[in-house]
Amino acid sequence: MGSWVVRGLLFLLCGASGYLLGASFSSPAAVAGGAVGLLLAALTLLLERELRKVPLKNLLTGFIGFALGVLLANLLSNVFLSASLNNEEVIFPILGGLYGICGYLGLRTGLKKGDEIHLTGLKIFSQPPSKNENAKILDTSVIIDGRIADVTETGFVEGPLLIPQFVLSELQHIADSPDPVKRTRGKRGLEVLHRIQKQADVEVRIVETDYPSVREVDAKLVELAKEVHGKIVTNDSNLNKVAALQGISVLNINELANSLKPIVLPGEEMNVRILKEGKEMGQGVAYLDDGTMIVVDNGRRQIGKTVDVVVTSVLQTPAGRMIFARLKEEPVRESRSKEAFYPLDSEL
Repeated sequence: MGSWVVRGLLFLLCGASGYLLGASFSSPAAVAGGAVGLLLAALTLLLERELRKVPLKNLLTGFIGFALGVLLANLLSNVFLSASLNNEEVIFPILGGLYGICGYLGLRTGLKKGDEIHLTGLKIFSQPPSKNENAKILDTSVIIDGRIADVTETGFVEGPLLIPQFVLSELQHIADSPDPVKRTRGKRGLEVLHRIQKQADVEVRIVETDYPSVREVDAKLVELAKEVHGKIVTNDSNLNKVAALQGISVLNINELANSLKPIVLPGEEMNVRILKEGKEMGQGVAYLDDGTMIVVDNGRRQIGKTVDVVVTSVLQTPAGRMIFARLKEEPVRESRSKEAFYPLDSEL
């Protein structure tokens, strides 16, 4: 409300000033002066909106560049023009062009070079990283997944890791969920973040930037990636597609895992807790700590129990990983392809 009052006063003062200035000449000039004043007020508000998008350090370097450009123009005019040109009709246009060119070049150079100055030690400059820092933005799914901690520990990820505050809030909400499965996943995500922060060679930054007009967390991640020119790290196939459509670079943990050896192989034994029934008759479904689904043949009657299972196959795609298994005491037998009954995009 206060900003609209200030803007109204700006229009009133500019319009009144233009009107009074024009009234000193004639009545038509007073009307024209008032219109020019209102136009200047509108241009001032437009300039204000554009300046708000420029980081503070870029504004400072731009101002310094502009001042140096004006000083250079003054030096050149004193050395080469004052003694050689005495005609005011010629000297003023030349000086105007010289000051304009030097001032513009200094301003543009200062704005561009502002990104190369690192003043993060000062609190007023504690902004999200600029585009040359190769920042990585972690989303909720990849934090809960947990494998990002292993990747960063190996040193394969360069640049700072950005954790948006709205992602932390979502993790906290999941950790406080009454659903025990969601609560476990949320707590796991917070533990993964704590583990990453303890790694000596990894820079983790909590970003307070938020977008109140944007409701979805995925959309906020895309907006933040645009602002800081960073890459989103995720294992959410939907976010991957949305970000790619908007020209945002995405690092998909599932795509990385797809090119590496799977964590389990057919024939290995596992101890899991059956939580619910599957889509096919008689099947039970369990989950690993990272949320990976395990489909157990004839596991429906074991719902609520912890049982030993034997891995029969592992399905790994860019959308996620799924494990198919049978009860340890059950004989090996042929079964229909389960991939058609468990689309990873919808389950994970």
